[in-house]
Amino acid sequence: MSHKLAEFIRARREAVTPAMAGLPGGGRRRTPGLRREELAQLVEVSPTWLTWLEQGRPVSASSRLLARLAQVLQLSAAERAYLFEVADKADPSHGAGESEGPAAAELAGIVAAIDAPAYILDRQWNAVAWNARATELFAGWLDGEAAPNQLRFMFLSPQSRALVIDWPERARRLVAEFRADIGRHADQAPLAGLIAELADASTEFRLWWDAQQVQGRDGGLRNFSHPALGALSFHQVTLHLARQHELKLVMLLPAL
Repeated sequence: MSHKLAEFIRARREAVTPAMAGLPGGGRRRTPGLRREELAQLVEVSPTWLTWLEQGRPVSASSRLLARLAQVLQLSAAERAYLFEVADKADPSHGAGESEGPAAAELAGIVAAIDAPAYILDRQWNAVAWNARATELFAGWLDGEAAPNQLRFMFLSPQSRALVIDWPERARRLVAEFRADIGRHADQAPLAGLIAELADASTEFRLWWDAQQVQGRDGGLRNFSHPALGALSFHQVTLHLARQHELKLVMLLPAL
């Protein structure tokens, strides 16, 4: 375990009072926070194991145990995300804290204020908000179902092959970007189900997913052949939202 993890757990333990954890205060205490023995009891581990964890020794901490620590230490969504990040573990309740993120109206307001095609994707690359410019550009994707998925559109819709210039290269890059984006969460639901569905329905997706290629979503020039608007070129810019980092704002700015 890293020293960052050790220091963080120790600091959070010392910030939680016995009363906050539902324990009697009682007696003289050197610190206002929980004792190691008390935290170990609440998490249902041995005091020795917890001591070694706080000392940064190479002990094993499962995702389930870290989740229990996060609960007992009453971590915020940001603190919980940091805990799993420094522990290099996947959060078993990943995506369950979306209520603390921006509301749907706020997301809609963000994209509506952008004078260019813009949309917001969640971890599964479902579009959760998009503006009228994006609807006009992506007919067959953003003018349909309530939570349209970009990968389903790219690989399962014939319209995407006509719209996206150099479709094979863009589709291959999209798979590599998706792998980089979801990282170790690929085995978790609902991502695992989405990957299995696409691999079963699309030979190209299965081939490129099995190739294990990884590329960053760095943006760049995007070219389209729109049935009504003709040839279009955009510079893609992708940003992550600070309050809910798994959400990505994608803007297609007109190329000069």
